[in-house]
Amino acid sequence: MTLPPFTPSADTAALVNRLLDIFERRGGNPKQTVRVRLDEAAKRLPGYFSQTNPTPRRTTNEQLARLESAGLLRLEWQPGQSGHLLHSAALIPAGAPKLYQLVQRQPAAEQRAALQDLLLGNRFLLSGWRRAAVEHTLGQLRARKSPAPFSLTDPVLNQDLLTALAALPDSAATEELPYRVFSVRVFNHSKRFETLKEAVARLARRHNPDWRALSAAETLRELGLVANPGHIYLYGPWQLAGPAGQVFELDGFAPSVGVPAAMVSGLRQVRLNAPRLVCVENLAAFYELIRSQSHSSPPGVLCLWGNPSPAVRRLLQLAVAGLPPGVPVQVWADIDYGGLNILAQLRRQVSGRFAPFCMDAATLERFGRWGQPLTPTDVRNLNRIRQHADLQDMTTLIDQMLRQNLKLEQEAVNLKEEG
Repeated sequence: MTLPPFTPSADTAALVNRLLDIFERRGGNPKQTVRVRLDEAAKRLPGYFSQTNPTPRRTTNEQLARLESAGLLRLEWQPGQSGHLLHSAALIPAGAPKLYQLVQRQPAAEQRAALQDLLLGNRFLLSGWRRAAVEHTLGQLRARKSPAPFSLTDPVLNQDLLTALAALPDSAATEELPYRVFSVRVFNHSKRFETLKEAVARLARRHNPDWRALSAAETLRELGLVANPGHIYLYGPWQLAGPAGQVFELDGFAPSVGVPAAMVSGLRQVRLNAPRLVCVENLAAFYELIRSQSHSSPPGVLCLWGNPSPAVRRLLQLAVAGLPPGVPVQVWADIDYGGLNILAQLRRQVSGRFAPFCMDAATLERFGRWGQPLTPTDVRNLNRIRQHADLQDMTTLIDQMLRQNLKLEQEAVNLKEEG
């Protein structure tokens, strides 16, 4: 029977879309009946179950009855409620194409094919982690799994996401670029990248092993993308040599000085005439360490602001290269998975000379009364990082953390008491 055209009500569309969802999950060729019970779909059908307005239910019942007469659905009514209150609706597979047209929905197979064609047409532009992201998504499509963060229903998002990937580097960037500037250069729209940030970070973390433990903002920073140009906070007798040979002496700044991150890529040399170098995870602890030091022979101190950015790593590479072998190079971070991961990153990406400062079993024991219990995620992460090749000297601390079910933020450490 031919289905006369009509505009489905909100409840009719919701019910048909629910049936099509199940139909697609079963591969478009279901062996079992595709059925939806209305009481189980009540949250999707607020109008149908309204206690104050019967019109939506009457409209939906009439429209569903027309779909049944056209051979697209099979309806089952509540006992004694025929034509008034439905029990369930079942999809007749042969009628699926007309139901897709009714709710203006593209079949999932066509959506997957369209996205696959788009990815295949653009993957030659990509390499490294970006190419791996596309290949993974193609594999998801072949397996009929979710292609997220790509979308089956939003081709504009898919194209813009590929455009953003094509404009990004394969490895850590050496210069910072604000999100809005990147967005204008790539899309000619200052806010378009804002809607893509999480998707880009998700793909980068998934397909670059070095970035998997980073936050979304930290991952984008690896790619050179930041909300605003940043600064690196320093304290002590630092000397920075610029590209033209000019030397910037920083020991006159108190309590600290912020060096533009954009400046670091052009530095030729970094000198530090100090008894030791200490890198501190957080800003509050950075200033606590400065306050606790002797001003007659101050150390060189740098604030990491969490995981070290590309600019921070480059500055440290130059600094450590200029330090005599006997000068201690230290990192002070939280006694938790994140802090241990920072230590591993600095050892792997900057220098194996980095040693922990106030990150040992004795410190955990002394200040443990201010510690926090481990979460299940903490336990999994600690057990995994315990096997890290760059942290074999930290297993005693990790074992104590797991045994005592304890982690400690660096702000809990009293440096005067630590002595």
